[in-house]
Amino acid sequence: MLRSLLFLFATFAVSSAAIADSKSYGHLRLKDRLDRPVDGYCLDILGVGQSLRLEVPIFAHNCKGGLTNDSAMELRKDGKIAFPAVDLCITAAGVNGRALPGASILLRPCGHRAPFFESGAMQTFDFKDDGQVVLKGSNLCLAVGDVSATTYSSADRWRVLSVEDCSKTPARLARWEFNKGPFPTN
Repeated sequence: MLRSLLFLFATFAVSSAAIADSKSYGHLRLKDRLDRPVDGYCLDILGVGQSLRLEVPIFAHNCKGGLTNDSAMELRKDGKIAFPAVDLCITAAGVNGRALPGASILLRPCGHRAPFFESGAMQTFDFKDDGQVVLKGSNLCLAVGDVSATTYSSADRWRVLSVEDCSKTPARLARWEFNKGPFPTN
């Protein structure tokens, strides 16, 4: 698996222009803007350009002013949420097809199978009318943490991203929308 991720590290090359041209890509953005009233928080991969850190959990970062290889998402008909630039799906961390509250969100090949970590069951989400994004077959919702911090730039902020008990998580931390644009200018 690590070898596969290292290979992806060295070889992916989807340009931002190709992402921007697709009408099916957008940002998965938290409905409540929290401490980012202009841009809000979107799912994001740590790093930029050719320096994406695919082996660490993804997080919520203030939304960017356009589609980039570290933030452009695709909501697939099978319930998977993919980052098209790296052709990987968000995956709840868990064991034998079961995640627990607080589990991190990782990137793995869509439908990947490995002993003890059947990614397929951990990659399928139901999109509820109220904006909850629920891990299929569970009561776990995609949620951001209650605390934010600056990144390398004092103008940018990030939050932890995990799956949490839907009935115990405040709506402001666990309601999402798929934004295809226009995108905020920071």
